[in-house]
Amino acid sequence: MLSLLSSLLRASMAVFVVVLVCVLFVLCFCSALLRWNEVRYRKKGLPPGTMGWPVFGETTEFLKQGPSFMKNQRARYGSFFKSHILGCPTVVSMDPEVNRYILMNEAKGLVPGYPQSMLDILGKCNIAAVHGSTHKYMRGALLALISPTMIRDQILPKIDDFMRAHLSGWGNQVINIQEKTKEMALLSSLKQIAGIESSSISQAFKTEFFKLVLGTLSLPIDLPGTNYRRGFQARKNIVSMLKQLIEDRRASSEEVHHDMLGGLMRSDDQNRYKLTDEEMIDHIITIMYSGYETVSTTSMMAVKYLHDHPKALEELRKEHLGIRARKMPEDPIDWNDLKSMRFTRAVIFETSRLATIVNGVLRKTTQDMELNGFLIPKGWRIYVYTRETNYDSFTYPDPLTFNPWRWMDKSTENNSFIFGGGTRLCPGKELGIAEISTFLHYFVTRYRWEEVGGDKLMKFPRVEAPNGLHIRVSNLTN
Repeated sequence: MLSLLSSLLRASMAVFVVVLVCVLFVLCFCSALLRWNEVRYRKKGLPPGTMGWPVFGETTEFLKQGPSFMKNQRARYGSFFKSHILGCPTVVSMDPEVNRYILMNEAKGLVPGYPQSMLDILGKCNIAAVHGSTHKYMRGALLALISPTMIRDQILPKIDDFMRAHLSGWGNQVINIQEKTKEMALLSSLKQIAGIESSSISQAFKTEFFKLVLGTLSLPIDLPGTNYRRGFQARKNIVSMLKQLIEDRRASSEEVHHDMLGGLMRSDDQNRYKLTDEEMIDHIITIMYSGYETVSTTSMMAVKYLHDHPKALEELRKEHLGIRARKMPEDPIDWNDLKSMRFTRAVIFETSRLATIVNGVLRKTTQDMELNGFLIPKGWRIYVYTRETNYDSFTYPDPLTFNPWRWMDKSTENNSFIFGGGTRLCPGKELGIAEISTFLHYFVTRYRWEEVGGDKLMKFPRVEAPNGLHIRVSNLTN
């Protein structure tokens, strides 16, 4: 009996030693990997910081912890530090003044530096990825589609017609406003891009498009089940749909289509550059992607902030009821109405600022360059963390308070980087404002609402309510 116990004890000790050795080996191996990655990116002149694991870097912490990760790193290393996120060695800038300089000086050694997953899924010809002369003519082609004249004469009537129908029948029920605004942003852009033809592909497009959006902020690891793989496959499916749409247009006997795709396909003497099919498709995907994110999320958050701030809602509703009082019930919103919505515009800017719809932008160095007293190697990304700029108390007194009235002073808008800056000022800015303004017009003049409660909001890496944002809607005239 004693012999058996002794044997069991020796076996247990042997197993313990083996397990201990394995654990120590794993710890040493992980430590060595972390150390190797730090040494690999240790160059003279770089800002302080950590680089995390090989390949993965600190992407997991960045995406999961978001602002907390940023604040912790700033507490350790200051407002200008190095990291490795989304597959790239990156310098993170949380300094408002440095961020302003970066946004306004793209030509001085800086170009767009979006992560590989975004480039792969949005396409190499998307306007956010190109620079120099290519960016100039691509931007020109896009601006021709969404110029003030185009918005006034062609786009705004379509937006009004869509919003009027989309917002009907919401009264006396609980709705998920996040789901409604996502659907609104996508279907509205389909109507603007492809007119009535979009109806035949809208549901299939919707399914694929949501996968594409998730894939743009992921590690570019092409394995089954990853968001990247699903997003890239969704792009292929969307490209196939758009190619078919273009082919159908060319085969159609109708010569003129008064929508964005028609404008891109039109070849006349006024067009200085004729886009290829690939460039047209990437243009369309980019327009939809950028508009979808900003329009849907800003609309949702405006509904929330207005609910939480009754005085702002009262002022906004007063502005829109005043517009409706000058019209017949079925009269649409026109260009003059849109330009008169000064407080609505202020609400949109304040919502975008406080919610930080866009958390940051990426630039890439085209040469070794000195920035903020440090030497940034060629090919590194610089992440301009705009959340800090949005909460700069010098520019926005009492920055954590929802205060649309601060934007009634035009100089606040002129000095803002809410919609980017320099040559990268968002080309769809006024189109997005027109869509959100029209949505708010029909929402606040038809309905009142209250939050059901219990819904959680996340603000990083994108602003969203994981389980939806539910509100109880009732008709305003009740």
